[in-house]
Amino acid sequence: MAKIDFSRKEFANRRERVREAMRTKGLDWLIAIHPVSIHWLTGSEAKSYQEFQCLFLSADSESVEVLTREGERNEFAQDALVDEIRTWGGGRIEDPVEAFFKVARDLRLMGRRVGMEVPAYYLHPHDYVRIKGVLGCALVAEPTNLIFDLKMRKSPQELLYIREAVQMADEAMEVFAGELSPGRTELELAGEVARALHAAGSGIAASPINLVSGPRSAFSHGAPTSRRLEAGDFVNIEFGATSRRYTATIGRQFCLGEPTVRMREVYEVVRAASDACLAAMRAGVPARIPHAAAAAIIQSAGLEHGRVHTSGYGLGPGFPPTWAEPLHMLEESSQVLEENMVVTVEPPVFLGEEGLGARLIDNVLVTSTGVELLTGFSRDLGIQ
Repeated sequence: MAKIDFSRKEFANRRERVREAMRTKGLDWLIAIHPVSIHWLTGSEAKSYQEFQCLFLSADSESVEVLTREGERNEFAQDALVDEIRTWGGGRIEDPVEAFFKVARDLRLMGRRVGMEVPAYYLHPHDYVRIKGVLGCALVAEPTNLIFDLKMRKSPQELLYIREAVQMADEAMEVFAGELSPGRTELELAGEVARALHAAGSGIAASPINLVSGPRSAFSHGAPTSRRLEAGDFVNIEFGATSRRYTATIGRQFCLGEPTVRMREVYEVVRAASDACLAAMRAGVPARIPHAAAAAIIQSAGLEHGRVHTSGYGLGPGFPPTWAEPLHMLEESSQVLEENMVVTVEPPVFLGEEGLGARLIDNVLVTSTGVELLTGFSRDLGIQ
C-alpha cells in the first residue's frame, strides 16, 4: 500500500484515532514497530520489516517520524506519508539501537510517558532489552494491539481492496480446480496458482501456499512438494491473494475420483461446523460463541482430537510471515465481533492417525444482522 491508495483525510483520521487512544491510556509517545502499524499510518510497504525500524508518534503533534534502514530511505520518501526520515546502516555497519537512542534523545522521550509495540516477529529480544534500557522509566506501557484494535473495523476503501483480493482468490481457485489431475505434482499445481494470482494483479501474499495430498492431507499447514497426485487422493489447498497488501484467503477440499465413505464423513463434519460458525456470527457477538458452535459439531462427531487450530481470525493487510489480526475465534477469546470486521471461517479436522484431513476457508464481512460471505468459489467437495 502506498500513500496514494488512500486519501489524506483517511490517513489523518487514522492518526487522530491513534492519538486519542494514546491520550486515553495516558501516553505522550507511541513507538510503532509492527510493519502493519507503520503501513496503516503512513502507506509504507518498505521491506525493512526484516531489520529494525520504528515509527514515532506524539499524542500532541501531527508530525510523524520514522527510523529505518538507509536502503529504505527512497521508498519511504516517495511512497509514504512521513514528516522526517531517520536512517541507520547503509554502506557501513551501524547499531540500530544506537540510532534509536539518538532519535529518542532528540525527541526528548526520556522523562515522558512512552508506550512501545512489542510484536512477535519484528523486534529482536536483544534489541528489546537494550531499548528498554535506553528508555528506562519513560517506558510505561507495551500497547502492542493499540493500533490493531483500531484497524480491525475496515473503512469503505479498505473493503474495496479486500473485495478485489477475493475476486483474484476465487479466480485462482478456478484455475487450480481445472489443473488438478493425477500425475501432477503438488509444486506444479502451486505454480499454476501463483501464476494465476500474479497475472490477475495480486501482490505476493504474506504467507506461502499450503497444498497437501494423499496421506499428507493430514498436515494442516503443509507446503507443496514434488509428490505426484494419485487417483483417490484427498487434496487440500489454502492460499492468499492481495490488493494493496489487503488479503483475502481461501481454502478448499478436493478428491481425485469418488471419495471413500470416511472422506465424505470428515468433509461433511467440517462443512457443518463451518455452517454453524457462520450462522452464529454477527456484530456484538463474543468471538468465542461462533467458535463454540463449530467446536460442538466436531466434538459430537467424535473428531475433537482433530480440531487443531482456531475456528477463524481477523484478516487484514499482511507482511511476512502472516496476514492475521489479533482477533481469534477460540474458547478463551475475550474479543467481540464488530461491524465491518473481516474474519476468516475455517474450523478444521486433521487426523494424523488416518492420514486424512479437511478444511474450508472462507472470508466474511461482519454485519449488524450476520455476515456477508465474501468468498465466491463453491464450498462443495470438489470431485475431479
